[in-house]
Amino acid sequence: MPTIDRHAPGSFCWFELGTSDQNAAKQFYSSLLGWNPVDYPMGPNAFYTMFKLSGKDCAAAYGLDERMKAAGVPPHWMLYIAVESADATAAKVASAGGTVLQPPFDAMTFGRMAVLKDPAGASFSIWEPKDHHGTGITGEPGTFCWADLCVPDAEQVKAFYGAVFGWQLAVSEHDNSGYLHIKNGDTFIGGVPPAQFNPPNVPPHWLLYYYVTDCDASTAKAKELGARVLMGPMDIEKVGKMSVIGDPQGVVFALFTPAPHA
Repeated sequence: MPTIDRHAPGSFCWFELGTSDQNAAKQFYSSLLGWNPVDYPMGPNAFYTMFKLSGKDCAAAYGLDERMKAAGVPPHWMLYIAVESADATAAKVASAGGTVLQPPFDAMTFGRMAVLKDPAGASFSIWEPKDHHGTGITGEPGTFCWADLCVPDAEQVKAFYGAVFGWQLAVSEHDNSGYLHIKNGDTFIGGVPPAQFNPPNVPPHWLLYYYVTDCDASTAKAKELGARVLMGPMDIEKVGKMSVIGDPQGVVFALFTPAPHA
């Protein structure tokens, strides 16, 4: 079981579901991905759900409160990026053309975070770890494995993410589709699909992928559990098979099964 003790700066480190029905979401993701939910009180009539795989933290969920709903925040998956300093990174975001939606603040003793938006309008969070470093498991069925940045203009975000996190965004010499691969240091962590592959009328966003052993079977199971299949399952030559799912509360994410290596 590949475990993670520390996330390198610039890597995706935590995945948090804001949902309109927390109990229903717990049932859905536990059934689909094998997660074990553990609830922690967060005040009157509120709790934070920590999802675990093989005893390790892998994601979390909370219920959107009335203030968030009134502000028009939809149910969503939030992607967190590891940083050495939330304050310094938030300042970089502002100077690089992004927006600070929620300035850096301490999440109790767990870490320091901020909520941000890139120049194209896709939201993400940053995490400066203290007591909690983020996910503790990778490479197992049910774990996060990739993220796509779905924006109308990749050029608009290349310089931004390079300036803020030091990422390299470039096309592969073996791929003529125009897909940009995101590299953090020596590790490929995600990509930016060509704009024509993005669904029409969908705001810029990060799409999170979860690893499953059988994309067809997991997609069918998601549908049985009340999800909508928005795309696929579809084969990506020499890469694997993927599908895009809308969970019963409308939150979009992807399932992915890698192609067998010869």
